[in-house]
Amino acid sequence: MRQKLLLKPGSMTLEDLCRVYREDLDISLDSSCKIQVDAASAIIQAAADGDVAVYGVNTGFGKLANTRIPAHQTTQLQRNLILSHCCGVGKALPDNIVRLVMVLKILSLGRGASGVRWSLIKQIELFLQKDLLPVIPEKGSVGASGDLAPLAHLAAVLLGEGEARFQGQPMPAIEALEAAGLEPIELGPKEGLGLINGTQVSTALALANLFDAWSLAQTALISGAITTDALMDSTAPFRPEIHALRGMQGQIDAAASLRGLLAGSSIRESHRQNDERVQDPYSIRCQPQVMGACIDQLRQVSRTLEIESNAVTDNPIVVVADGSILSGGNFHAEPIAFAADQCAMVIAEIGSITERRIATTVDPAQSYGLPAFLSPDPGLNSGFMNAEVTSAALMSENKQRAALASIDSTPTSANQEDHVSMACHAARRLGAMNHNLAHIIAIELLTGVQGIEFRAPIETSPALLKVMREVRTKSKRLEQDRYLANDIEAVKDLVMQRKIIAALEDESLLPQLSIG
Repeated sequence: MRQKLLLKPGSMTLEDLCRVYREDLDISLDSSCKIQVDAASAIIQAAADGDVAVYGVNTGFGKLANTRIPAHQTTQLQRNLILSHCCGVGKALPDNIVRLVMVLKILSLGRGASGVRWSLIKQIELFLQKDLLPVIPEKGSVGASGDLAPLAHLAAVLLGEGEARFQGQPMPAIEALEAAGLEPIELGPKEGLGLINGTQVSTALALANLFDAWSLAQTALISGAITTDALMDSTAPFRPEIHALRGMQGQIDAAASLRGLLAGSSIRESHRQNDERVQDPYSIRCQPQVMGACIDQLRQVSRTLEIESNAVTDNPIVVVADGSILSGGNFHAEPIAFAADQCAMVIAEIGSITERRIATTVDPAQSYGLPAFLSPDPGLNSGFMNAEVTSAALMSENKQRAALASIDSTPTSANQEDHVSMACHAARRLGAMNHNLAHIIAIELLTGVQGIEFRAPIETSPALLKVMREVRTKSKRLEQDRYLANDIEAVKDLVMQRKIIAALEDESLLPQLSIG
């Protein structure tokens, strides 16, 4: 049986939204918001019946805003808007992203400032409950006037147009509605505009990739701790006094995590004396500073996205208190574009420092007694030589993908919409970056575990031994050269599925995204 989640517009948390992304939930909308929704809808209906021009209610859209539409054509106006904007291209968004988009749309409409009818919002709720998901192409939004094209594909299914997936099976929307026991709807005044104006696709993509990036950051602390012990490096740079003096919370948390992960390591104790090395490479010594900065950035991103997830990003907006219908620009997704760019920089930087640790581990000049490329018989065998090259290739690709999207803009709609955010693809590109980073971390886990095994019979910490055992369920020790691509992919899956984190059996060893 699916667990229940009650949607409360304006007050959903990151934890709630992460559950929507990662779980298949029984979702329903808090009925207490119906009064506000009905009041706003009545204001829009009155405007549609009146003589005063109101954008999107009895006018055309964009550059055609000065064209008046008679009352008897307002339903056709909204239908035409949806169909004409179904211009998305590319692969379909994954089902869990589509669910998140739909939840965000319900949350926005449920604030009672968009002027749509309660029955429209409930229809989207029914879609979720019956597992009827619109097929939404991933490309076509410039991030202002909202995510027009992708959201139009969502809205089209409400009309019985376009494509859908019903209980996992793709089919025409009209067939999906029939299979679910539902009827197509006719849109009321402004409802088409209310459906496609908004940042929900950009925000859903950004949220999903934030959640994955955070798990990857946590896992990179684990893999970094393993490498620290494999190289028999010092834990002195992780002492709390250093980080308290700087005062950066993320840095303090990263150092505490590394100390906890390495606590009880016999390897660490074995070289406290008579170790001729004075300082370790920055990729080891500066883990708290680099990972801490990444943690702080991701927490900032999370605050932005939590606010946006609860926001009204429609236009025009209905102010129920005084009956105003205000034309503004909340559909402009600049905050999401900035947040996505911040996230991209973090993903690239974690990959950068992780790759450097891999390179150090396979280099006999830097690895403090480990064999070349971690092979028991180097020369005849190349060991992890090219696995490190793969990590370097992925690191470099992520650097290129991290180029800022938010500083780009191009005018659209005959220059009416003359500045846009590019938030949608800024957020979408994070998915490929996360998968690249997961591969890099997987390679570090393979090299780090192999390195620690060369230190036997001395053992690492109890926490890291659990992780090593988890890695070894998918990849046996490298004794002779073999086909390594499958090992990398299998451990990468452990990383993406959060099984490396779960292996610790104690997530309190890791920083948390929300700090209250």
